[in-house]
Amino acid sequence: MPSGGARANTGGKRAGAGRKRRVVPPLAAGDNQQTPLAFMLATMRDAGADARVRLDAAKAAAIYMHQKLGEGGKKEERQGAAKVASRGKFAPGAAPKLVAVR
Repeated sequence: MPSGGARANTGGKRAGAGRKRRVVPPLAAGDNQQTPLAFMLATMRDAGADARVRLDAAKAAAIYMHQKLGEGGKKEERQGAAKVASRGKFAPGAAPKLVAVR
């Protein structure tokens, strides 16, 4: 045994360690490769479906189609504040007029 309390089996990857890989089953040949959003929109537009199902599909699809009021990010807020601050007294001046002198 090594001196100083060091272990002999250190370093390296242990067999079977870590998370197991998730196996995703492949789509069958006849499956429709439709996105969830497209499915919700198709359900919403289906006139033969129940009104409650159509309403639920519309609610679920709305969050992907429209941004909530005031749900902008920090960058957008800073850009908006900078535009407001750059008006009036702090507005950039006109560019100098360049004239060729002979």
